[in-house]
Amino acid sequence: MLMLLAFLVALAVLIVVHEFGHYQVAKWCGVRVLRFSVGFGKPIYSKVFGKDQTEFVVAGIPLGGYVKMLDEREIDEEDKNKFAQDLHRAFNRQAPLKRIAIVAAGPIANLLLAIFFYWILTLQGVTGVIAKVDSPPVGSAADIAGIKQGDLILSLAGKPIVSWQDLQWRLLQVLPADQPINIQIKTIAGENHNIKLDASKLDSAKLDENIMQNLGFSLYQPDLPAVIGEIQAKSVAEKARLRLGDKIISIDGLAIKDWKSLVEYIRSHPNKSISMEILRDEKLLVIQAVLDQSIEKNSAIGRLGVGPSIAHDEVNKMLVTRYYKPLDAMAEAINKTWQTSVFSLKMLFKMISGHASLKTISGPVTIANFAGQSAHLGWKPYLAFLAILSISLGVLNLLPVPILDGGHIVYYTVEIIRGRPLSESVMMVGQKVGFVILGALMLLALYNDFDRLLTGSF
Repeated sequence: MLMLLAFLVALAVLIVVHEFGHYQVAKWCGVRVLRFSVGFGKPIYSKVFGKDQTEFVVAGIPLGGYVKMLDEREIDEEDKNKFAQDLHRAFNRQAPLKRIAIVAAGPIANLLLAIFFYWILTLQGVTGVIAKVDSPPVGSAADIAGIKQGDLILSLAGKPIVSWQDLQWRLLQVLPADQPINIQIKTIAGENHNIKLDASKLDSAKLDENIMQNLGFSLYQPDLPAVIGEIQAKSVAEKARLRLGDKIISIDGLAIKDWKSLVEYIRSHPNKSISMEILRDEKLLVIQAVLDQSIEKNSAIGRLGVGPSIAHDEVNKMLVTRYYKPLDAMAEAINKTWQTSVFSLKMLFKMISGHASLKTISGPVTIANFAGQSAHLGWKPYLAFLAILSISLGVLNLLPVPILDGGHIVYYTVEIIRGRPLSESVMMVGQKVGFVILGALMLLALYNDFDRLLTGSF
């Protein structure tokens, strides 16, 4: 229910803002708006407002919306007589620059909404995990570059790195890279070094997967004792009557040195019966349990349903928070929206050129899943999700594809250059091409959705 509600709210907000952009600029340009619809299909609710008697509609299929403006090309002779006094306000009679402004207003409204969301989030302070790395796997790009456990990443490709999120974002921006990437690190001994990361052998299809893991980067994990600090409801641990504060000494006779070794053993034994020796109130106990399993990246992993006991001071050492004044926060929000928009276009180009997998394209199922996950984490992650989704919608609609807003902008730009509009036949061919492209993208997105559902790779 939370996933469905979060998904519907996301759709409603983004659609209303997008269509309101078209609606408001059309009104400013003097165009008569006949209908403002949220959703497609049969109306569930409708009401007429204003001196232009604009019909506001909520329809049954919530996967989009539209603003219907007075247009002589879409009305019959009877309606022409009905709207005779307002034909000068028809969309098709407006100057090309006005039509461009009206069409572009929807995507721009989505980008402005993203800026607003990022501004609200930035004002709260931006908290992230410091970019401190754990031991990279032997033979990985990070290992070959000389990165060691406890190294702190200070900069990458000339850009300062403050948090783990900065590191991941920066890697996504610079990859694929034929030349070694310059990285400045601070070792656990406090020394600064410059190293070079060779990512040229990274499979381009893996740019959309766990890029950090593929390069050998993993977040630094402080040594934690194998003491239970959390027990999930209805988990194997709860059924086995494990308690908070229990220290796991060994499993199946194998000594458990720390939390990391505990996790490694549990994950590698799905659906297996285990015998745990634990220390509780200075007494040794033996507890039997049958591990559960879950699917992660097409592989079965064992689950006990416990979390570590972590001291707050240890957590605080791994966090960094940046605070901004209102104007600085706005500048940061604009910059974040711009960078995300440019990155979206770069990823699209990489997909077209074969440097990124088409699996990055997501449909409604994936979007709904992320909406539910982010809403479950709180209002800040959900707002960040809405901002990213709003940027994606804005950028997508600005693409020069017939049927999208960007395609219409191309039509009107060509009209300005030629001095006359394109012929109806040319525009009809463009519409058909646009339908084919958009239909293919939708089918691909749905295929990726169902593939993630079947493989459990959400």
